[in-house]
Amino acid sequence: QEQLVESGGGLVEAGGSLRLSCAASGVSFSINAMGWYRQTPGKQRELVAARNRGGSVSYADSVKGRFTISRDNAENTVYLEMNSLRPEDTAVYYCNAEDYRLTRALWGQGTQVTVSS
Repeated sequence: QEQLVESGGGLVEAGGSLRLSCAASGVSFSINAMGWYRQTPGKQRELVAARNRGGSVSYADSVKGRFTISRDNAENTVYLEMNSLRPEDTAVYYCNAEDYRLTRALWGQGTQVTVSS
């Protein structure tokens, strides 16, 4: 069974830190990009950060300088280190994995991150 398993969400005070982890298992395609998206009620899911197998990264402007994405290619695992968290970072965070041709994608079940003011 193909799946992405996330962990590390929770409740933290503003200014605090959290680390999200996501591990892929049973995946039948070659994973290129792995990343994190987030979604709040009534809004579209948005990219937070992504990293491809070659090491290229992209970040949403709102998290640059505060969040860091890293990846273990051999283990198909991706991490998101979140520092200086703000209440507006509160969302459900989803892990994503895509193939090279952008024809296959997997999503995790989502993990809640809540930042209190």
